[in-house]
Amino acid sequence: MLASTISRLRTTLTGWHDLPSSTKDSALAALVTVLAFAPTVAHLGPEIGDLPRRETNGIGAVVGAALTLAMCLPLAVRTRMPGVCLSVIGAAFAASQMLGHPDTFGKVGLLLALYAAGAHLVRVRRRLAAALTAGYLILALVLHNLGSPQQFPDFLAFYLVLVVIWLAGTGMRRRRADEAERRQLAAEVAASAERARIARDLHDVVTHHVTAMVVQADAAQFLLDTAPERTGTGLCAISDTGRRALTELRTLLGILEATGESRTADRTPTMGKVADLVEQTRLSGQPVEWTEQGEQLPRSLDVELTTYRVVQEALTNALKHATGNPTKVLIRHDQEHIEIEVITVGPIAGNPVTPSGGRGLTGLRERVRMLSGDLVSGALPDNGGFRVWAMIPGSPT
Repeated sequence: MLASTISRLRTTLTGWHDLPSSTKDSALAALVTVLAFAPTVAHLGPEIGDLPRRETNGIGAVVGAALTLAMCLPLAVRTRMPGVCLSVIGAAFAASQMLGHPDTFGKVGLLLALYAAGAHLVRVRRRLAAALTAGYLILALVLHNLGSPQQFPDFLAFYLVLVVIWLAGTGMRRRRADEAERRQLAAEVAASAERARIARDLHDVVTHHVTAMVVQADAAQFLLDTAPERTGTGLCAISDTGRRALTELRTLLGILEATGESRTADRTPTMGKVADLVEQTRLSGQPVEWTEQGEQLPRSLDVELTTYRVVQEALTNALKHATGNPTKVLIRHDQEHIEIEVITVGPIAGNPVTPSGGRGLTGLRERVRMLSGDLVSGALPDNGGFRVWAMIPGSPT
């Protein structure tokens, strides 16, 4: 019973928070107006003049009701026009005090309008504050001359209360501004991270496939003179590589669209396509020995994609810098992580087949670290080849 009541209360509060500010302000104005004329609470409200009460005749009652409405109804625009709202309610409050009208709950409107001005007023804040201070001083002098029993400390205390309410609204305004700035900064950081991620993906896709196509084209050109009958196989390999590149590029371009990620996630390279990657590299003329140890378990998309990219970048480097050298790919599946090791045996060429931008392994290392993993790469001793090793944490999903 209690849980359902709390749940309904949360739903109500959430629904109220989602309403437009104009609707909430109108509801607040209506509530204060009703309470201002409700016999039980009508006499409750802030008071400073304490002048002798005058007998209310017909005209006095009409003027009192009008002033009460003037202290309540402007709350309907307290967010959209906080300066106007406070000015109207402040003038009505001062007139009510000087005329010695009975206390009314409508005078609470002054406090609500003052808070709203501090929270929502953007321009002329200082001028309005100075005008209100001057108006309050005039009101205090008029009330004193009219015989108010209040003394200077009383007027000062009431003024300080008003100042505190104004500052409370100002503090809320600053908190909202800080929150908006934090959200904007977070959005910019997220956008920057997304751009960096897409840049890394573009580098991985374009570099790998273009490198493979260059190697295949060079091989086909060589075969054209030595074994023309095998040229067709090389050209087919180039065509197949180009189609793979287009497929992955379309995937990345789809992610840039508003709904692209959900629509193209099923085409993202994952662990199941590492075998195709190895086979494609073999077709490019690179002898690759692939070993897989342990049971392949379903992992998160980020873990599987990063694993794929590690193998892809290592094989791309092998094609670039050690064309034709034996390359060993080892993937170990553990319960808590995946370990990848790619070793290219033999001397590394000083002039690669395709120029390198120098950002492949750097971007890959950043990608692995984002998953709390580690990547180490470097030449083997005595010009014995090159090794890329990575450990990527990721429990089965």
